[in-house]
Amino acid sequence: MAGQSPVLARKYRPQIFDDLIGQDALVRTITNAIQQNRLAQAYMLTGIRGIGKTTSARIIAKGLNCIGPDGKGDMTPNPCGKCPHCINIAADSDMDVIEIDAASNTGVDNVREIIEGAKYNPVSARFKFYIIDEVHMLTKAAFNALLKTLEEPPERVKFIFATTEIRKVPVTILSRCQRFDLKRIDTPVLAEYLGTICQKEQKKFSEEALQLIAKAGDGSVRDSLSLLDQAMTQLPNNPSIEDVRKMLGIADKSVLLDLYQNVLQGNMPPCFDLVNQQYANGADPLSIAQDLLELTHDLTTLKILPNSSPFQGATPSELQRLKDIATNASMQSLTAAWQMLLKGIQEIRTADKPFQALEMLLIRWAYLSEMPTPAQLLKSIKKNDIVPGASLSISTSSLTTSTSSIPEQKNSITFHDLKEIVETAQKAGERLLAYNISNYIHLIRIEPQKITCSFASDAPKNLSADLSKFLQKHTGDIWQIERLASGGEATLQEKKQAAQNQLYQTLEKTPLVSEIEQLFKGAKIQRIKPLQTDLSVEDEKQEDDS
Repeated sequence: MAGQSPVLARKYRPQIFDDLIGQDALVRTITNAIQQNRLAQAYMLTGIRGIGKTTSARIIAKGLNCIGPDGKGDMTPNPCGKCPHCINIAADSDMDVIEIDAASNTGVDNVREIIEGAKYNPVSARFKFYIIDEVHMLTKAAFNALLKTLEEPPERVKFIFATTEIRKVPVTILSRCQRFDLKRIDTPVLAEYLGTICQKEQKKFSEEALQLIAKAGDGSVRDSLSLLDQAMTQLPNNPSIEDVRKMLGIADKSVLLDLYQNVLQGNMPPCFDLVNQQYANGADPLSIAQDLLELTHDLTTLKILPNSSPFQGATPSELQRLKDIATNASMQSLTAAWQMLLKGIQEIRTADKPFQALEMLLIRWAYLSEMPTPAQLLKSIKKNDIVPGASLSISTSSLTTSTSSIPEQKNSITFHDLKEIVETAQKAGERLLAYNISNYIHLIRIEPQKITCSFASDAPKNLSADLSKFLQKHTGDIWQIERLASGGEATLQEKKQAAQNQLYQTLEKTPLVSEIEQLFKGAKIQRIKPLQTDLSVEDEKQEDDS
């Protein structure tokens, strides 16, 4: 019986750099390093799953160990594929290329085995290679043990690390490696590559079908090949777009547009019909929500950049519908949809019944679309176009609506200068606050619900908060205290002291004071106590207390 055909991802695994797609930076750097004989001791390859990290590591090992078909060749960026080293590495049987999965060999003892083995020269190759996959899974102790070897590596040993979580790799390790970030493959490039595989396999797929598969692969070559393999196995030759959509569990783009428009318009019955139709056809609830999220991003992009083309594979009629939706939808509705869908996707992932979670997400989103934005509410209020039966309570910090009784009226107290605030604080028994206002605040201006001022350098740290709280309590409004670095009038206490000084100078010129100063040599006026109102008594008490 004929042997089973290998899966596409293994059958078409790149064997030389020319077979790699979308990784030009890696190929160019390694090629130059080999040609100039400037090789690194350790390489770090990072990128998403299935992007070609381990494959690239094997090609590097081939190129550095290749000896050519005649056994006399040198290092090359284009390994021959025919010498013993190229053949053995491709077959995963080369004794000098050791591949280790760090996910199952995480401990320091595992690393010590590597360190011990690195002391010995390669059996037959030019270099001994340690390819460590998912290196971020190593423990801290294992990384520390490996660090010494990376600092002083044996001359004929090379390390190649691969990881999907580069941020989890210690900086001390990264700094000793030449790093390559393998990029996601763009959907058009990936679709074209899948097309070449179809030709080799003598299978026919439409360009649109390959675009769908490549998009579902999300930039991963291996994932895309696995999906293509699945399509070749499950579907007839030259399958319809609908067949491919059902297999991938994704919704029809035109149906998605219908669904999106109805949600924005708050038409729930058609929404339920459309989503039930897609679910019956095999569309996954999570995929539907993710497609709607992606559509929201694309519509927002199109609204900001009307001449852009973010929709790959869209027909002219679909593109026109997309532009119409982007034009008619407000930016507020699109950004709200983005937030709603992000949260809804998490709920669908964890829900016992994902389809019901999707329906509830659409309901919330539809009713959110019907609600006026805060800007629209304010506009209606300015036009006195208030919703019948609703009363509005507006403050500087929030906007709320209710269908209950008329809101409680605010206090009518307001302040025009700091002196009025100090007097109110004194009457309310807030003597410390009155003292702090008088001594530390340099007023710049006072407006309704706003004071602009600067504070003395030795002002209490909580003065701004205490003043704001006091003003809200006594006026019913939220006040803003805008504190500038400098400027403003003299403090109330400085003004009072200046007035006292002026009074001293005036009194010193009077005959009575002159006679007293002559009678009592060296005498000076220390304090003037005016006989005025009770408020003056309060001021004196405040000074005495301080």
